[in-house]
Amino acid sequence: MNNVMEYKGYIGSVEFSEPDGLFFGKVQGIRSLISYEGSTAAELVADFHGAVDDYLALCEEEGTKPEIAYKGSLNVRFKKRDTHRRAAIYAITHEQSLNSFIEEAVEEKLATVTR
Repeated sequence: MNNVMEYKGYIGSVEFSEPDGLFFGKVQGIRSLISYEGSTAAELVADFHGAVDDYLALCEEEGTKPEIAYKGSLNVRFKKRDTHRRAAIYAITHEQSLNSFIEEAVEEKLATVTR
């Protein structure tokens, strides 16, 4: 089961509340809280699209730039300090930056996953 939706570059979560009999979610990867809900999958999708459209319209109305999710920059924290050190040493000895090494590792991992 795919628990995400995508619309106009925004990613939305999909969750279900059994007691309420309601699907709900929120836009991921931005600070603004954009939530949506529906009693059916079709209603959830429609409300997600409407929430994104409303957010974009509000930004335009206020003259502000909409937040962009997953814009290519992140701060990675390793659970083990030694992992950071080993990754840095690997990158240096292979004449690449730590950023390019991590990007390469993530790309390799994602290449093994089917969508």
